[in-house]
Amino acid sequence: MPGPGPLTGSHRVSDRGSHLAQLLAKTAHGDHGAFEVIYEQVAPTVFGTVRRVVRDPCLSEEVTQEVFIEIWRTASRFNSSKGSPIAWVAMIAHRRAVDRVRAEQRSADRDRRAASSEIAYDEVAESAEHNLDRERVRHCLKRLTDLQREVVTLAYYRGYTYREVAGLLGVPAGTVSTRMRDGLIRLRDCLGVGQ
Repeated sequence: MPGPGPLTGSHRVSDRGSHLAQLLAKTAHGDHGAFEVIYEQVAPTVFGTVRRVVRDPCLSEEVTQEVFIEIWRTASRFNSSKGSPIAWVAMIAHRRAVDRVRAEQRSADRDRRAASSEIAYDEVAESAEHNLDRERVRHCLKRLTDLQREVVTLAYYRGYTYREVAGLLGVPAGTVSTRMRDGLIRLRDCLGVGQ
């Protein structure tokens, strides 16, 4: 539709604003055609506003859809005395985008807290179990003879071979082997392993 004449920059903005205001008024009365025109005219602005805040393209598309749903539902609330239609639309877009970012952050924080509490619980349980096992082993080691305890401690906790243990204690390797076997049997019985 040709206009009455050439428009300067400020007239174009003013005319666009009044045209959008009229479209919002029609949309408020359920005019689907008016809403489609609003969508065509402001979708790039809405998406750009949302994208700058949300950053994720897929989430930005979702939020943009939410913005247009809100425009459809609340078009009757637009008040031209409080600002231009494009400012009103941009405000809705910005608010929705910020809300989404906050919701995503809260969700991520909840997930992190849940994951860290599970890890902390597992670590505490494992640590407690390990400590109980160590106490039980210490208790059972005290029930061994001195030679059995030395042989088991040197071989299992210090990593020496039977031959090295024999050299350290100054006893034959056969004695170390016998004491090791006897000590491990007593430890097994004390700890209840295999019962």
